[in-house]
Amino acid sequence: MAREYPIENVRNIGIAAHIDAGKTTTTERILFYTGKKHKIGAVDDGTAEMDWMVQERERGVTITAAATTCFWNKHAIHLIDTPGHVDFTVEVERSLRVLDGVVALFCAVGGVEPQSETVWQQADRYNVPRIVFVNKMDRVGANYTRVLEMMKEQLGANPLPLQLPIGEGTEFEGVIDLVTQKALRWDTADQGQTYAETEIPTEFQDDVEAARENLFETVAVEDEILLEKYLGGEEITHDELVTAIRTATLNGAFVPVLCGSSLKNQGVQPLLDAVINFLPSPVDVPPIEGAAPQLTANSRRSKRTGGPTETDKVTRPADDTAPFSALAFKVASHPTVDKLVYCRVYSGTLRRGEAVYNVRS
Repeated sequence: MAREYPIENVRNIGIAAHIDAGKTTTTERILFYTGKKHKIGAVDDGTAEMDWMVQERERGVTITAAATTCFWNKHAIHLIDTPGHVDFTVEVERSLRVLDGVVALFCAVGGVEPQSETVWQQADRYNVPRIVFVNKMDRVGANYTRVLEMMKEQLGANPLPLQLPIGEGTEFEGVIDLVTQKALRWDTADQGQTYAETEIPTEFQDDVEAARENLFETVAVEDEILLEKYLGGEEITHDELVTAIRTATLNGAFVPVLCGSSLKNQGVQPLLDAVINFLPSPVDVPPIEGAAPQLTANSRRSKRTGGPTETDKVTRPADDTAPFSALAFKVASHPTVDKLVYCRVYSGTLRRGEAVYNVRS
């Protein structure tokens, strides 16, 4: 069966944060705006798609990581919603091990909280590129600038704002895109499915100019060609800027930051665009390394004959034509099929009815 989306158009991502930062609420909006579901679920009502366990629906808290797939702008996004409570941090680490990119959520009021630091350190351990979404900009006490400072001080991160909020707290109206230089405001009548792009309000012009200056300076340092154009006063095109941001994000030079309010249906579509524009596809990450398939007694070869041994390591590129390799990162009980095994496929293809060899058993 032919692949519907090329590997370059696939994103394997997770959403991670401290509890109550709005992970599952954000995931619900992602599923709604991508057409995966036609009604927005709510955590408090027990109708959130990703909270599938009875205990999760009763308590209104994510206990186990859940996976789904949605589609946006000709890209396939494989998404894992992870728990935010410290008691379930092992679920987050299992997921981070198999993800190519992460959307880290921070509450605009609480900022960087304890579990936020834990998740960030786990992502550092596995060298997972990430983007940040500062959620709950509509809450009283929201402070975008303070969250950016907390990221620097508590995480040692290098945040790069790609958006500025139009107001904060009860005055939050939308966001200003620093790349396109447009103000975005969402339509409340259709649950935020549409938004208008308008000119930047006059009272925000000075802030936007300063933020864009920081944007160009930060990006140019990571790209020699852009640095020459920037110092020479030449115009940097939209595509050049986006490409440079993507490259530097994948290299871990900085972390793009966006903002909004998932509960109020504001800011999610640009977040999806950022996932596509700035997070890696499987071909952007190094080939996976693992144990060579164990050989039977009759066909066992050694290094003396030039063949692999049981202890050899092999690498597999993200290629459909390569031998199949995958990592089982989660096993869950299911009421109808007994057990479900969640696997991250790194290379090759798997068809129904085929047997898979476990090199660790």
